[in-house]
Amino acid sequence: MKQFFKSFGFITVLLLSIGISANAQIINPVTWSASLSNESPKVGEEIEITFKAKIKDGWYLYSNDFDPELGPIITSSAYKANNTFQVADTLTPINSHEKYDEIWEGKIRYFKKEGTFKQTIKILDENYKIEVTISGQSCSDETGQCIPLEKDFTFEIKEPLTANGEIKAVSSSGQDTEESLWAFMISAFIFGLTAIFTPCVFPMIPLTVSFFTNQSGGKSKAFLYGFSIIAIYGFFGAVLVPLTKDPSVANAISTHWLPNILFFIIFIVFALSFFGMFEITLPSSMVNKIDQQSDKGGWGAVFFMAFTLVLVSFSCTGPIVGTILIESVGGAYLKPIFGMIAFASAFALPFTLFALFPGLMKGLPKSGGWLNSVKVVLGFVELALAFKFLSNIDLIYHWRLLDKDIMVAIWIAISAMLGLYLLGKIRLPHDSPVDSISPPRMILATIVFTFVIYLIPGLFGAPLKLLSGILPPQTHHTFDIRGIIREEIEIADLSGGNKKETLLHPIKYDNIFELPHGLKGYFDYEQAIAASNKFNKPIFLDFTGHGCANCRKMEDNVWSDSRVLSRLRKEYIILALYVDDPTKLPENEWVTSTFDKNTKKTIGAKNFDFQITKFNSNAQPFYCLLGKDGEPLVDAKAYDLNVENFVKFLDAGKTAFKK
Repeated sequence: MKQFFKSFGFITVLLLSIGISANAQIINPVTWSASLSNESPKVGEEIEITFKAKIKDGWYLYSNDFDPELGPIITSSAYKANNTFQVADTLTPINSHEKYDEIWEGKIRYFKKEGTFKQTIKILDENYKIEVTISGQSCSDETGQCIPLEKDFTFEIKEPLTANGEIKAVSSSGQDTEESLWAFMISAFIFGLTAIFTPCVFPMIPLTVSFFTNQSGGKSKAFLYGFSIIAIYGFFGAVLVPLTKDPSVANAISTHWLPNILFFIIFIVFALSFFGMFEITLPSSMVNKIDQQSDKGGWGAVFFMAFTLVLVSFSCTGPIVGTILIESVGGAYLKPIFGMIAFASAFALPFTLFALFPGLMKGLPKSGGWLNSVKVVLGFVELALAFKFLSNIDLIYHWRLLDKDIMVAIWIAISAMLGLYLLGKIRLPHDSPVDSISPPRMILATIVFTFVIYLIPGLFGAPLKLLSGILPPQTHHTFDIRGIIREEIEIADLSGGNKKETLLHPIKYDNIFELPHGLKGYFDYEQAIAASNKFNKPIFLDFTGHGCANCRKMEDNVWSDSRVLSRLRKEYIILALYVDDPTKLPENEWVTSTFDKNTKKTIGAKNFDFQITKFNSNAQPFYCLLGKDGEPLVDAKAYDLNVENFVKFLDAGKTAFKK
């Protein structure tokens, strides 16, 4: 048993070390993606899987169109057999390069920067499931390192309907979600470290550690104690999994006014609690009953000791845990579980670590007023986050009460107060007088005031790209100097005859929606088709949403590029379809879905059903390039912050349209 806990502790610390420094330690020169030529094929139809590799500079990927006996691992695909499909041909590389390899003493073929492979699959069942692993080898020209590669993909048709028939994923194609999950886990881990330095937790460390170091088997019990903390918080995360697995629930939580108002109130309560106005505590009877179990001794008592710590520290950790859980709802269903595990791993780390190495306790700072300062700083963070939820429903319901400049002003005020607090100019209940400013406090105050200075230009229309997807979009800005200048130039061009406006007036729904960067376009599919036929231009279709953070990131970081903007303005009819807009449609525009048989009565529901039924997708952003008949010209594109890729996407659509 003792050896088990030692092994568990080593593995836990190792995994956490990898998680924190993933970008610095793990060599990953190739990023794979895959797509189907048709995600809703008929039985007997052949479809094509395209595997694409993005290869880092200085690295190359071996192809498979050369003699495999030379030695290097060629790129290959392996399928998990089932009776819903069959592989129709071999994996085919597209436009690989050839060179003589001195190491292998022969000619090899390879890819640099980007590589593409295609393979044909025959569908035997409309409810197909294709599981494939693509593997190979990548080597570095600079260091000589060679890395074996392996990536799994799954393509399948899932159950079509949800409980209320509103929103459901139609297919999955193995798209990478590791990055967002890792980022969320790292954030949760940092929250866990922060929770340690609160008045409810920090003083418990020496008391708990002394208990384990003064009895036999103390180190093994310390491991169990830490594991129990992780298990308890992991259970709390697992409770939320049913809410995150159903996209309809996630969408409702992120777009409906009621949960967003509720989250706003909760975060305000959290902030006031951290400011010392009151404490959020659990019933003492519950805490006492759990604590009594810990007095019985044995291994079970260690678990109840951990449970007691979780309950006793709730007044400090509750708001932090609540923040993580609320942020996880609406994401991948693994987020609540892994977020809680990451938080608890950091939270349990000092209790386990100091029990193993008691001498490290000497380096701990003494308890004092600085612990309350940590709570207050967290209170300011909670206060800033609260307005994000209020902003969500302001966007969705078109209230225009929290436009971007108003949100920026609120955040400037909150950040400035935090900076003054760190400098000791503001004191709250339970704070000790600040006679001098410590170096860490000064550094943190400097960072906060730097953030304030960064925000100030946002009052006058600066894009603030670091906060894309968090703040409202640039179109919701009361005083946008750049927008005003752009409009004046366009008016001057039109009046001088330098520019011909290619729009069909009146534009439907232009009183509700607006495109970013001064772009002009449509918000109704039929009107965009009519414009495409009249002006002989392809359609750039953007499935977007008011509450879509990644949509805003794409608009601020990719659409803003001059090459992208130029192509969108000159070469495309722009069509933006919002999938979460609650505006009611007149009864003669209601549609009955062929997908779930429900009647769609709002703009958002109608657009979302259109995305699912025509394009077999429910993710946003989702970009399609269409011809005058409304049919796709090239493969659709999802979230990708690489500007070059987006330019190529637009150029490919234009070329296909001309043909």
